[in-house]
Amino acid sequence: MTRSLLRDLCAVAAAALLVLTAVLVGRHIQDAHRTLFVHWPPLFADWDPHVGPGTPAALVAAAAVVVYGPGLARRLPWRGLLAAAWGASLAWTWSLALVDGWHRGVATRLTTTNEYLRVVDRFHDIPGTLRDFTHHILAQSPAPWPAHIAGHPPGATLTFVFLDRAGLRGGGWAGAWCITVGSTACAAVLLTVGLLAGQGLARRAAPFLVLAPAAVWVGASADGYFAAVAAWSVALLSMAVAGRAGAGRRAAAAFGAGLLFGLTCYLSYGLTLFALIGAVVVLLGRVRARDLLRGLPFLSAGLAVVPLLFTLAGFHWWEGYRLLVTRYYQGVGGIRPYGYWVWANLACTVVTVGFATAAGLGRAGAALVRDRAVLLPPRSRETADGAADDARLALLVLSALTALLVADLSGMSKAETERIWLPFALWLLPACALLSRPRAWLAAQAVLALLVNHLLLTGW
Repeated sequence: MTRSLLRDLCAVAAAALLVLTAVLVGRHIQDAHRTLFVHWPPLFADWDPHVGPGTPAALVAAAAVVVYGPGLARRLPWRGLLAAAWGASLAWTWSLALVDGWHRGVATRLTTTNEYLRVVDRFHDIPGTLRDFTHHILAQSPAPWPAHIAGHPPGATLTFVFLDRAGLRGGGWAGAWCITVGSTACAAVLLTVGLLAGQGLARRAAPFLVLAPAAVWVGASADGYFAAVAAWSVALLSMAVAGRAGAGRRAAAAFGAGLLFGLTCYLSYGLTLFALIGAVVVLLGRVRARDLLRGLPFLSAGLAVVPLLFTLAGFHWWEGYRLLVTRYYQGVGGIRPYGYWVWANLACTVVTVGFATAAGLGRAGAALVRDRAVLLPPRSRETADGAADDARLALLVLSALTALLVADLSGMSKAETERIWLPFALWLLPACALLSRPRAWLAAQAVLALLVNHLLLTGW
């Protein structure tokens, strides 16, 4: 056994121990004190072994990606790879969602008591509702918003209001929207990695982005949709600072990046932490100061659009966030023990990204230590000496890990982070590109996702 493989297995063992400890300690706390408010800690899920109509498709999708994914990722044209990755991710996510059946797995996911579709009818006067939005955040306010609506800026709910107005009414369309849009995050992350760390590493990462255990929660939760919007804001930013297009297209990409990041902040308060990932993208892009100054007005203009529209409509982000903090501690967030969730949240993340990613993160840390020339320009293809590319990928991945840890320490995400942290978790998966024996690791990822989806009934 090689030394690198031994380190990989040690990382996996540590991650598995973390998950096992979270299960055992969580079970004790929940049985003794009933303060976790989850039925199968640390996940928001119930023990419910089952199969469903999506089971055969999930098995076929997993086997196909494990057997053919690495080879196809090497051979396909770059644009063809991006399209194929989205298609395969879409198939994998839909099949996992349908393991629970259409009704339970898709159509009713966003119609439960605390979900967005429950309040669509209250937005018959959108400007008036936005002006009045913050008056219903606190639990003791008149007609308080359900938990998810109160816990997010109104951009999240408005998405489903607009779907309803367009004639795409009900939970089936809402679930299909989240799965279809959420699956595009795979292509966005892949595009970013290709621009910043080279297409060689991106091609190695592609099958892992497709076969992510995170797909269990992308289908179908609104956070999968949020993850895609955030991912495309980063991808457009990478095109602006590292792409080879002309000045006009780079300016358009900068404007688009700002626009989508502004929308991201009005979908979820916590996703403002994507600014950390954006800063690292700019750093890795090695854009010249002169070009950066030229692109900054376009980025700023795009960034101003969504906040300006909501502010003019009467919703004030900072006021909403201030009231959300109070509402959070009025509910189960004020009861769930920080001392457990501050580390058990990380166990949830291990399940979301898989044990292969734990090994990949270990290699990413080692790559960053080995090669400090991380700011070298990205290579367009693999070379004999890929150390600098490895380090660049490592820095991108570790920026997402840093954002996730900040969210964890804040105490504003105690439990349910397998869903809430999807936008950050997807950016940890490219670390798997640093692993050898990809098919064995892919098989491990697929087995984990299939076990979770067939043994547990997840809450999202």
